[in-house]
Amino acid sequence: MKTVIQLITIAVLLPSFVLAQYDFEPSFEHPYGLPNPDAPEQITDFAPLIGTCNCKSQSRNPDQTWAEPVDMVWKFKYIMNGMGIQDETLKADGRHSGSIRQFIADSTKWYVHYYSSGTPTPRLATWEGVKTEEGKIVLYKEQKAPNGTDGFSRLTFYDINENGYKWVGEWVDKTETVAFPFWKIDCSNQKKPQQGDKQEIIAASNQFSQAVMSGDIDGIMDSYTADAKIFPNNRPILEGPELEKYWTPKNNGYKTVHHKITSKEVKFFGDYAHDYGAYEGKTQNPDGQINEWQGKYVVVWKKENDQWKMHLDIWNSVKR
Repeated sequence: MKTVIQLITIAVLLPSFVLAQYDFEPSFEHPYGLPNPDAPEQITDFAPLIGTCNCKSQSRNPDQTWAEPVDMVWKFKYIMNGMGIQDETLKADGRHSGSIRQFIADSTKWYVHYYSSGTPTPRLATWEGVKTEEGKIVLYKEQKAPNGTDGFSRLTFYDINENGYKWVGEWVDKTETVAFPFWKIDCSNQKKPQQGDKQEIIAASNQFSQAVMSGDIDGIMDSYTADAKIFPNNRPILEGPELEKYWTPKNNGYKTVHHKITSKEVKFFGDYAHDYGAYEGKTQNPDGQINEWQGKYVVVWKKENDQWKMHLDIWNSVKR
């Protein structure tokens, strides 16, 4: 009997224990993960960089002139249940790279292990360094100059603020009095803040209302993602042709003369957002009589072709 009780206890506690092991991993709600409170406090050094940023990458040509800037996406996220950081760069020219970043408390340094699709290697190059009092993150790796002079490859994040950051890769001599930049990245054109995205969603809701009132089926369908689903009151889940059929005007003399959506809250989860609130409207009957109605809704929005569109749309009426 005691063994049975012990097994039941383990079975009950195990799911909570397992979930706790992954509380800080990237998830639907936190697509870039969270810093683990048990990690070294320096885990937050990269906090302003966490997320996705649109950047311009520029490196040297063989003749040492600067090449034309290349569009690049730079993503940072917490990994290992919030104990480390991983980043990746996705460049328009097809040269991608990334790194694993760990702060080792015993040495009071960051260790950054770099990998690249252009030059895969069985042994990863490693830089080490710290965040300075000036707010820069500076990393070093011993490296000789082409002429054999001893020095370092120095990587520096700087101008870190809410609008983005900059990065430069340089060769420096041992005294750091001679510096030769070989790569620079400007990430100051960061994706617009979520407040801007919220306004886009509100504007998209208003456009949807306008399309409903004008009977514009193309405008209505353009408000949804290609694989959208709707959940009308007392109806099965509709998608594809059935979704379009639902919204197509019936030409039966009834007309929606008022439609308004009032959002109560919008929260973002990477390329998704959830939105809930209330809606109201007025329908004019063939005899001219006006019927008023109202209800509540929840919408899951999805970024499709850089536009916010309704992906899951559920609503039900509320008695006036």
